[in-house]
Amino acid sequence: MNATSQDAIALLKSDHQEARELFEEYEKKKDHASDEQKMDIARAVCGALLIHMEIEEKIFYPRVRQEIDDNDLMNEAEVEHEGAKELIRQLGELQPGDPMFDAKIKVLGEQIDHHVEEEEGDMFPKARKAGIDLDALGAELLAAKNKMRMEHGLPAVPA
Repeated sequence: MNATSQDAIALLKSDHQEARELFEEYEKKKDHASDEQKMDIARAVCGALLIHMEIEEKIFYPRVRQEIDDNDLMNEAEVEHEGAKELIRQLGELQPGDPMFDAKIKVLGEQIDHHVEEEEGDMFPKARKAGIDLDALGAELLAAKNKMRMEHGLPAVPA
């Protein structure tokens, strides 16, 4: 891996770290933040997660599924994404002052932590071992991620 590329696993792990940091920021600030500040953090984490899940589902998962023999692992990952998307949808219907808002953010963070542990502990090592061209896949993921970021008025992530 050189300075101008990032393999697929490194890119996805970087996304995981970004989400973890946003959930931690929310947890630290939620009791004294304004509704607007809470909503800004919630929007940032939910937006990042939705883009991340989409590039995994459309690009990473199909490639890994072809190369490893573990349909259970891949199916569970997709079901976990559906659960996260449902919580994000529910959050979109709430105001930050709603007592359920903090609870849904907390549960979303816990679900994402569990999902990340399975990806990083099981799926990613299997993908690496399978001999997938992770540099080419990383470039494909980054291009898709940046296209979606720009569609949502967000800056591109440098390579």
